[in-house]
Amino acid sequence: MASRKLLLLPGDGIGPEAMAEVRKLIAVMNAEMNAGFETDEGLVGGCAYDTHGAAISDADMEKAMAADAVLFGAVGGPKWDAVPYDVRPEAGLLRLRKDMELFANLRPAICYPALAASSSLKPEVVEGLDILILRELTGGVYFGEPKEIIDLGNGQKRGIDTQVYDTFEIERIAGVAFELARTRGNKVCSMEKRNVMKSGVLWNEVVTATHKAKYQDVELTHMLADAGGMQLVRWPKQFDVIVTDNLFGDMLSDVAAMLTGSLGMLPSASLGAPDPKTGKRKALYEPVHGSAPDIAGQGIANPIAMIASFAMCLRYSFNMVAEADRLEAAVSAVLDDGLRTRDIMSDGMTEVGTVAMGDAIVAKFRAA
Repeated sequence: MASRKLLLLPGDGIGPEAMAEVRKLIAVMNAEMNAGFETDEGLVGGCAYDTHGAAISDADMEKAMAADAVLFGAVGGPKWDAVPYDVRPEAGLLRLRKDMELFANLRPAICYPALAASSSLKPEVVEGLDILILRELTGGVYFGEPKEIIDLGNGQKRGIDTQVYDTFEIERIAGVAFELARTRGNKVCSMEKRNVMKSGVLWNEVVTATHKAKYQDVELTHMLADAGGMQLVRWPKQFDVIVTDNLFGDMLSDVAAMLTGSLGMLPSASLGAPDPKTGKRKALYEPVHGSAPDIAGQGIANPIAMIASFAMCLRYSFNMVAEADRLEAAVSAVLDDGLRTRDIMSDGMTEVGTVAMGDAIVAKFRAA
């Protein structure tokens, strides 16, 4: 039996509550399906700062580098608002992405049929929605240098963040976008701000050249990122795969997430390049939602995004496609049965807590 090594990093806020529901699934798969998952656990975010004085310790970083995949909960909260910038809870996630070289962030926005009425948009606009936003994750303004605040004197300061992209960074994320599009609707829309940003001009040029060189069978369009945000709320089903940079990807994926009714519904995957020898990619999977400290510990958090992130892990890290399909079908079936956590509750449905929602999904998964 093949060993599958998973590192669990529950983090802060509702992260541990959501991760507990994934542990149930792992236990069932090991006991009943001989899945062979070996799990370890570490600290990340504010809880890591409280324990180690850093957003992730070197020891837990080593665990992440050695794992086949990392499952990540959420980080942050008001408790750590005043900690130094370089050890803020979010720095742990940024270090994981950077050190593991996770350059490709996959954020699907799928509207389950049972939740079409939960979206802030009209049901006909979002019903059947299935788009994938591919965000470049290790370059751009979040990592560019210089990044600093300069004291100019006379009570004035200057904040500096630098947007930087090299050709190879754009080529590799574009390549992933085109490859994924071939498995879906065969359409890619590249979004940038070439009208005002030189990095946007280069992005457009490189994506176009990559398409011409290797992927002419895939339909490619270009759109300014601000127009893309408008089109996402106007008629999102026009899109299949959207590829964009770190900053715009961060914002556009959250817009797309709300089309589905709740941030609590959507997973994500962050992937590195294939290892030249083994073909395996380093990978981290996390829900799109944050730590939601306002509801932490109340047992009302929606665990579906965390569970769906585990389904992506099965699909992309372990090639367990049938099991991933089965888990995603279990989530859909539970929603069809009318079970809802508070964030997606609507008239006529049955409100349940975190544990009950997780139990229901596990039961559907086992029965499939």
